[in-house]
Amino acid sequence: MRLGQYRTEDADRQWCGVSTDDGVVSLPEAGESAGIEIGPGTTDLLAGWEWQRKAELAVEYAAETGIGLHDHEAVERAAPVTDPGKIVCVGLNYRDHAEEGDNPIPEEPVLFSKFPTCVTGPESSIAWDPELTEKVDYEAELVAVIGREARRVDPEEAMEYVAGFTVGNDVSARDLQHGDGQWVRGKSLDTFAPIGPDLVTTDEIEDPHDLEIWTEVNGERLQESTTDQLIFGIDDLVAFCSRAFTLRPGDLLFTGTPPGVGVYREPPVLLEDGDSVTVGVEDVGELTNSCRYG
Repeated sequence: MRLGQYRTEDADRQWCGVSTDDGVVSLPEAGESAGIEIGPGTTDLLAGWEWQRKAELAVEYAAETGIGLHDHEAVERAAPVTDPGKIVCVGLNYRDHAEEGDNPIPEEPVLFSKFPTCVTGPESSIAWDPELTEKVDYEAELVAVIGREARRVDPEEAMEYVAGFTVGNDVSARDLQHGDGQWVRGKSLDTFAPIGPDLVTTDEIEDPHDLEIWTEVNGERLQESTTDQLIFGIDDLVAFCSRAFTLRPGDLLFTGTPPGVGVYREPPVLLEDGDSVTVGVEDVGELTNSCRYG
């Protein structure tokens, strides 16, 4: 299943839905008519009991009745998760990326965070003040979305706590990141965590550790690798994080970026006003955002 969030002109907020050949199903709308309680957003859905089965029933009901079914042209995409409680990120988690920066292979995951206000969706803008930062970089990432509360889970069971995956861009202000001595400000400017277009449930992905991942800026491919280069797999990361803090439904786990980031290229390739950035992950999707000063 591919879950997304959508907006219509008459709605007060975005709602979680599923795109089908016949249109986009509003899960809360179809669910209410079918007697199935589904909250308005993806995080509400994931926090509920048997959320995937509820979503499937709502889609079946919409297909049979037309209730909750919207034309593709009548809706606008939002990020598949817009209100994560936390965004946990992993630095230097691709062997080939660590090597390009002459960094040693970490013995344990290197964690940092981005603020939830960074989140933006597909086809939206990555925006920054050029007087605040002059070195904005892209980072293609596979993002795991937590589906169950996880605290002190074993690696062997960790994938049971993952709802699915989406595509992410860990946009980074390198001058702030390196100048501050810690990473939070440089990683957390508004719009610096584009994700989408969908949350693809784990049953749709045969092996999350064997997927191609890439970035293109203005059509030029600058990052290209596979998730088999991950130093710490998703199961290890979920277990490691859950030993330190509770992961809850809707939390986002950015799993690291491959080589080819702009700051390490010769000469450096940094984002500018008017650029278009596309991040892709095999079987998960492609996420495109424009860049602007603002």
